[in-house]
Amino acid sequence: MIDTHVHFWNFDPVRDSWINEDMFAIRNDFSPKDLTAVYQDLQITGCIAVQASQSEEENHFLLSLAEQNEIVKGIVGWVDLLDPNLDERLTYWSNFEKIKGWRHVLQAENTDFILNKKFIAGINLLKKYSYTYDLLCYHNQLADIIKMVDQIPDQPFVLDHCGKPDVKSQDLKSWAANIKLLASNPNVSCKVSGLLAEADWKNWTEKELFNCFDEVFEHFGPERVMYGSDWPVMLISRPYQDWFNLVAKYTERFSAEERKLIFSDNAKVFYGV
Repeated sequence: MIDTHVHFWNFDPVRDSWINEDMFAIRNDFSPKDLTAVYQDLQITGCIAVQASQSEEENHFLLSLAEQNEIVKGIVGWVDLLDPNLDERLTYWSNFEKIKGWRHVLQAENTDFILNKKFIAGINLLKKYSYTYDLLCYHNQLADIIKMVDQIPDQPFVLDHCGKPDVKSQDLKSWAANIKLLASNPNVSCKVSGLLAEADWKNWTEKELFNCFDEVFEHFGPERVMYGSDWPVMLISRPYQDWFNLVAKYTERFSAEERKLIFSDNAKVFYGV
């Protein structure tokens, strides 16, 4: 089994200012070794390490962890997609086999950035190097994301954290409509990850989360959904096993072959691991 979404960091209160005082559980260092025991317990054999800092130094940091830890099967790094020398940068990074794709924190950007022609051209260049692209956004940005991905045919995309629906309020109507639209693009997949951070951290219910799963699986289907934990961020709410068991319980309704797609094969194909 592959966990398609984990982060590693040596906590820096300035650089990692998004980890506020309320998130005290993750104001620490996190490395692959911290996952060894839980992965062995759950029979998870590897993970995709996703950038948590927007710098090329982050890529080298994750590459060094991958060299030292067999569980890191692939990396989603960061590169400046607006860089006039982007082709040159991608040529450089293509020397590192563990880097499978890229991500920018679009949830911190506005419409003008997401639909910037130079930004879209930057993503369009990724196909030349067979790179994937992770979409990180809030539910109220999905309309812009749809417009953006529709301009980049044949680029493999994956939506992180189900597009961050408002789990807490359960106001899901607009989000669900946009999930349906986004899923109509065959080049987009979706990670079942990160929903605990969008819920009431200590008081969410299984039904609130399953309502979101219902929409994702109805429109993307098990053929385009991947399991991810969003560890260690999800520790603000529950231990790792609780999230894994929740996804495992929901997916009991699928066949063994479909569960294998969700927990393993879709990730292997998408990220080439």
